[in-house]
Amino acid sequence: MKKIKILLIDDEIEFTSTLAERLELRGFEVRTADNGESGVELTRNEFFDIAIIDLMMPGISGLEALKQIKTFNTKLPVMLLTGHGSTKEGMEGMRIGAVDYLMKPLDINDLLGKIKEILKDFDKK
Repeated sequence: MKKIKILLIDDEIEFTSTLAERLELRGFEVRTADNGESGVELTRNEFFDIAIIDLMMPGISGLEALKQIKTFNTKLPVMLLTGHGSTKEGMEGMRIGAVDYLMKPLDINDLLGKIKEILKDFDKK
């Protein structure tokens, strides 16, 4: 069976590496990017089943990365993360094409449930 390939884009390198490790232990293939620019570039050159993008990053924000990705890859499901207690940006992201958003700190079981739900919905399309 093909592994689900996830792209994590977040400037918090320790958070990203820990999350990637936890996802890999559960059978996912994970690539990481520590800024929006390199994350967008990865989506141009590789296939991912889902991208998970932090909203607040230096350089281009998660919302800007989402906008750029959606200009050339409308089918990639994107989930947003926010650690700043505001749902406003998460809702804005949903308006421009994100499929969901989660608050940090993450509960791994919540994240896994969302990933499965999103991919199941995308398989129906």
